[in-house]
Amino acid sequence: MNGDATRACAVAARRPVVIVDYDERWPRVFAALRDRAMPVVGDIALAIEHVGSTSVPGLAAKPIIDIDMVVPTPAALAEAITRLATLGYRHAGDRGIEHRHGFHEPPEDPPHNLYVCLAGSRALRNHLAVRDHLQRHPEDAAAYAVLKRRLATASRDDRRTYSAAKTDFILGILEAEGIPAADRAAIRAENRTV
Repeated sequence: MNGDATRACAVAARRPVVIVDYDERWPRVFAALRDRAMPVVGDIALAIEHVGSTSVPGLAAKPIIDIDMVVPTPAALAEAITRLATLGYRHAGDRGIEHRHGFHEPPEDPPHNLYVCLAGSRALRNHLAVRDHLQRHPEDAAAYAVLKRRLATASRDDRRTYSAAKTDFILGILEAEGIPAADRAAIRAENRTV
């Protein structure tokens, strides 16, 4: 990660953790961001997915849209990095997550996390499995909201602790969704370092 990306990550890690009620506008914000990117990457992106808690109707979340852009090859990933720069995105590297590269959004954009993921990568499978499970299981989404609110209160000024404390819940979902034990172990290790 370059110096600017490292500093930006440090600043983001210091922002307080705030969980808000579900906002009906989140799908529209995602759609607008997707639709703006599609003309630039449409010929190399297999999909642009709304993931994370804002993609689950009714789920309380940090008011930050999570987006996974799916590309077929490492060459397409490199091309996406170049093309996304034309929209004002700054590449932040893989942040220790194999086959997933993060970007800092343009300053005028609504808060969002954009990741470019290789098709079939563990990071992508993780995001889609959690999203799909929570969309299909409202009782788990409700339990997750309670956990997130409790952790946000306890770890308000420490995003790393907040994220790490959610790991066991997420791993339980991934196990229920049939994600292999080796992948879950890798995700546990990654969550300790992110």
